Order: sequence, then structure tokens, then C-alpha cells
Amino acid sequence: MKIGELDLGLKPVMLAPMEDVTDPSFRLICKEQGADMVYTEFVSADALIRDIPATTRKLMIDARERPTAIQIYGRETGPMVEAAKIVEEARPDIIDINFGCPVKKVAGKGAGAGMLRDIPKMLEITSAVVKAVSLPVTVKTRLGWDHNSRVIVELAEMLQDCGIKALTVHGRTRSQMYTGDADWEMIARVKENPRLTIPLIGNGDITTPEKAAEAFDRYGVDGVMVGRASIGAPWIFRGMKSMVSTGSKGEDLTLSEKFALLRRQITESIDRIDEYRGILHIRRHLAASPLFKGIPHFRETRIEMLRASTYAQLDDVLRRIEEMIIKNNDIL
Repeated sequence: MKIGELDLGLKPVMLAPMEDVTDPSFRLICKEQGADMVYTEFVSADALIRDIPATTRKLMIDARERPTAIQIYGRETGPMVEAAKIVEEARPDIIDINFGCPVKKVAGKGAGAGMLRDIPKMLEITSAVVKAVSLPVTVKTRLGWDHNSRVIVELAEMLQDCGIKALTVHGRTRSQMYTGDADWEMIARVKENPRLTIPLIGNGDITTPEKAAEAFDRYGVDGVMVGRASIGAPWIFRGMKSMVSTGSKGEDLTLSEKFALLRRQITESIDRIDEYRGILHIRRHLAASPLFKGIPHFRETRIEMLRASTYAQLDDVLRRIEEMIIKNNDIL
């Protein structure tokens, strides 16, 4: 699959942009585990123009994580164009426009998935950004605002006409948020449109290697994007890449190797910010990690893990959890 001149190979599996998740450390680990392309956290056009430090830091890219896309969002054409030019100076491989974020503080203000209620403005912004930069521009969006306005088949064509080089479709409407099942049949309808010639990337409920393979084999997408299933489990890309390329999940990491990756995320988060805020940041990954599912009588230990405020405390809890898992597996 090619996005402009960027060749991602056959059946690429990508890390989705996620706020407070896809920091530089997590992106690099996912890349090492098999992700073909990674995306930064959302970048607010307005905040970038105002040179807000927390926003400008999101533009930092490690050469080892490439190819990397920087995703921007906003609701007005002028600021989006200005932000795209600033992003271009950071030299990502791709500039992605977020027309898919469903959260109220973004979509409720008309940005992200909020643009699905103003298609002319969406197209105006897209065309202007494409014309303003030399990098490939892509778009990520949803099926529509709600069940009665699932416009993605027609919208995909219109976005292509604006000059984008690839389109990612999350198989839910904005009204669904993250509830219910992603509608991959609708994503397939977009792909089946003979007038759509740009690559189509499918997103939504890609939680296992088998589902990643199904997205390619049954629904015909050119690439898949993995979001929430990777949180606390960056090794998920390892099995997915093996499955889509060989038909087998391949060899999994050991329990010790998985815990080592979580510890690496913790230490790199601390190094990037500071101990207290670094641990606060990483709690979302720990809370979502499938490593801790199914451990008997885990509630109190989980609370202790998520309340730890120093690396020493957190490392001690993780060591005990690892021992609990080993003991539980021995019993089973």
C-alpha cells in the first residue's frame, strides 16, 4: 500500500492516534513490535498556533519510529492551514486530518467528528490543507454523524477529490462513540466503490490477529488501524503482522518480556516528564492491559497498582503481580 510515495508494503497494520496514549515511547515500542506506521496524539490547530508547549511537544518524532503521521484537528480553515504548515516543518511522513474524534470537547465544538455535520466545511478545510503543504495529506473519519446520516460512501469520493492520498474509516458513527460493533460491511462498501482509487484503511474492533486478517481477506481494505486494543499491549502488533503475512500468529512474547515492555514504558514516561506525572500518564496503559485480566482476587492489588506514586512502589506491585500470574498458571 502506498500513500503518495510512501510505501508501507502489503497489508500494513498501523497504530491509531490516541490522546494521552500514543506518546513517543509507546509509538516506538509499537513500531518495534511490528506496527508499519504510527500516529501521534491529536494536535489542536488552535493550540499549535498559540505555541502552547504541551502541544508543540507532540510534534517531536524519533527517527526510529518512522514512518510517522502527525494528526491535526480544528474547525476553521485558516488555523488548520497555518497548523499544517507548522507541522510540515516538523517533517512527519504524513499529515493526517482528524474528522473522527467523537468526544464532546472536540466534536461538540465542531471539530473532529463534529465536521460530519458540516460536510462543505470539511471539504473546504481538506482542500485548503492539501494545497498548503507538500507532504501527503490523509483523513480519518467515521461513517457519519448518526445512523440516519451514514454518508461515508459518498463522502469518501468527495474527500478523494480534495486531493487526499489515503482515507481511514472508523466503522461507527459519532453518536455511537465507542459502543456497539464497528460496521465493517459499511467499510467494505466504501472499498467496493470503483471510483475510489486511494488506499482505504479500516479501523474499529481490530482486537486480535484473526480480526486483522479478516479485515483484509473479507472486507478488502488496504490497511488496518489498531487503537484501544494496543493500550497496555503493544505486543499485539507482533501477532497481527505475523497473521496477515503468514497466516499464523507466530511466537508470542514471554510473560517476562511483556512485563519488561510495561516497565520500559513506565521508566521512559518518567524520563520524559517526571516521576509523579509520568506515572499518572502510564496508569491508562496499566489499567487497560490484558496481562491482568483473569487473575483471581485481583481487585485490591489493581487498586494498589493504580495508586502507586513512585517507581519503586509501582515496580514492587508489578513484581508481585507477575508472581501471581505464574502461580495461577501453575495451578491451572
